[in-house]
Amino acid sequence: MIQTWAADITPLLEEEIYQKYYNTVPQFRQNKADRIRFERDRAQSIGAWVLYQRMQETYEIDDEAVFNLSHSGKYVLCSVEDTGKKQVKLGCDVEMVGTAGEKIARRFFCPAEAGYIMGRPEGEERNQAFYRYWVLKESFMKATRLGMGLDMRSFEIGFDEKDVPVLMKKPVEMARDYYYKEYPELNREARIAVCSTEKIFAEKLHIEML
Repeated sequence: MIQTWAADITPLLEEEIYQKYYNTVPQFRQNKADRIRFERDRAQSIGAWVLYQRMQETYEIDDEAVFNLSHSGKYVLCSVEDTGKKQVKLGCDVEMVGTAGEKIARRFFCPAEAGYIMGRPEGEERNQAFYRYWVLKESFMKATRLGMGLDMRSFEIGFDEKDVPVLMKKPVEMARDYYYKEYPELNREARIAVCSTEKIFAEKLHIEML
């Protein structure tokens, strides 16, 4: 099963709390954080790894377990496969909702995807539609491990009769099936999507306190 946790890293913006958590992560993660210029970005880096470590302890998974991290604004996100399946592909993404990137949608998304977004009324509804698609696209790209090296028009996402995301088209070399899970628990402030070749997901998002 794919488990997904989120946390608000706002407390880590206080230096004392940041140092407390900084001291709990491995040296390589400390080094990565030390190279980051901005305070919030450092807090995201450390906070995401703290979240992962807590999931490791909770689900008793080792360093070989499949996992993925994401962060945006005040939120960090971690998804893990909790049964030790090594061949699972997994990607997760969280994005704070801002203004719809209409030019991005027209240029980089599939025509049907852009049409879905632009067909929504301007304002909150269109913003939500854009960021819904953004995290769905990004989570698949992360699951394939190709990231931004994958043409965003080489795969297309639609929705079934229950409004569940479905991968309608993907590159022919990616023969495995991919499944989606969305989590609404952040109250439309941020969008979350998880994509995996494992089709069983935790029903609810766990929100961890830091």
